[in-house]
Amino acid sequence: MSVFKGLYEYRELLKTSIKKDIRGKYKSSILGVLWSFLNPLLQLAVYAIVFPLIMKSNIPNYTVFVCCGLIPWTFFSTAISRTSFVMVENANIIKKVYFPREILPISIVTSEMVNFIISTIIILAFVIAYGIGFSWYIVFYPVILIIQYILLIGISLLVSSITVYIRDLQHFIGILLQLLFYATPIVYGLDIIPQSFRWILKINPMSYIIDGYRSIFYYQRMPDFVGLGIVLAISVILCIIGYLIFNKLQKRFAEEL
Repeated sequence: MSVFKGLYEYRELLKTSIKKDIRGKYKSSILGVLWSFLNPLLQLAVYAIVFPLIMKSNIPNYTVFVCCGLIPWTFFSTAISRTSFVMVENANIIKKVYFPREILPISIVTSEMVNFIISTIIILAFVIAYGIGFSWYIVFYPVILIIQYILLIGISLLVSSITVYIRDLQHFIGILLQLLFYATPIVYGLDIIPQSFRWILKINPMSYIIDGYRSIFYYQRMPDFVGLGIVLAISVILCIIGYLIFNKLQKRFAEEL
């Protein structure tokens, strides 16, 4: 419970850190917050045009299909990439001022979640534009979002602390995220994956999370709560393990940085 007590005592610092990260992301940019829409739209344009030509996909409303997977994935990959080096980037502050170090990765994951919520407008726009419309299943959006958020908190605590000691981990994470992208059903459907390789998707937590978003927006059906429940359990365990490792490693952060 000490972590929650520490976060509560430094809640103003956490709020300030989140606001600073959100405002500073596109500071001095002419388009500003519009990049929250343009970045995923440009990626979406590439995949929506190129992949149907290469893979000959016959998925109806393929642009919406990809959109429901690509935007949640962008939230996932960006949060991990940024938190993997957050301690090194804030070395001067860590060595001079005491505060709960976990505030740094948590603030990044939270600010990226805010950007994701804004980017969800793109999914809603495409759902309307392609005539799919809305269904009442959209009420499960916060549930899936919270599960993804908890998963990212656990991962961020691990990578942010370990990278302080092993700097090469940041580059390894970049490669791993590229591999994981193609091991997640973002630009393809499950029907094209041979049965012998589907176990890869089953052990990938993001497969269940993206399927959850796709269920409520694209398929308009009940999400797979069994799969999401398993991901939630794994995420909570990962948070506990992540914090224990983080708490142990943070004792020598100042020395290593």
